[in-house]
Amino acid sequence: MLSGIVTTVLLVLFVAGWIWVWSPRRKKEFDAAARLPLDESKEMPQ
Repeated sequence: MLSGIVTTVLLVLFVAGWIWVWSPRRKKEFDAAARLPLDESKEMPQ
């Protein structure tokens, strides 16, 4: 019984996180984060 409740709660949290990540409002932030490794405006420390 308890394991079923825990599984259901974790599944709901997973789906909620998935929806949050793929929401259109987050696209701008994720696009900016994706460009960070390619950004040459900041010099790398040697």
